[in-house]
Amino acid sequence: MDLSAVKTALESKSYDKIADICDNLMLQVAADGVAFHDEWPYSVHLLAHFYVHDINSARFLWKTIPSSIKESNPEVNAVWKIGQQLWLRNYGGVHEAVRGFEWSPELQCFISAFSELYTKEIFQLLVSAYSTISVEDAALFLGMSDDGATSCK
Repeated sequence: MDLSAVKTALESKSYDKIADICDNLMLQVAADGVAFHDEWPYSVHLLAHFYVHDINSARFLWKTIPSSIKESNPEVNAVWKIGQQLWLRNYGGVHEAVRGFEWSPELQCFISAFSELYTKEIFQLLVSAYSTISVEDAALFLGMSDDGATSCK
């Protein structure tokens, strides 16, 4: 199985393209009848769907991941925790899930990019939704300390 397109997208930080690349590759591999479960980059694939706001596709992907992978790969479960918090709209929980795991070198840059994008989007949501907001609430939404939220620009 050739995962070079996924690796190239990760290296070039083309994170918005990874979900489509993985989906198409998974369909191609499945159509060829090739077993791929142990080699598939499930963590990357799940995170890619979260990155492009496709939570429903991520939920479907999660259901197709074999139990053996879920039980043996803590990083897959850590990415899934992010998705659970997104689904629940637990904004602070997303940040906790991101910070609560020691990510592999393969995923560190992608996780950082996701976290940065997510924080920017939540900040824009707060700006458009609130004319006033407490420092504590802003800090919770942005996954920051109170001091960090007051110095946010």
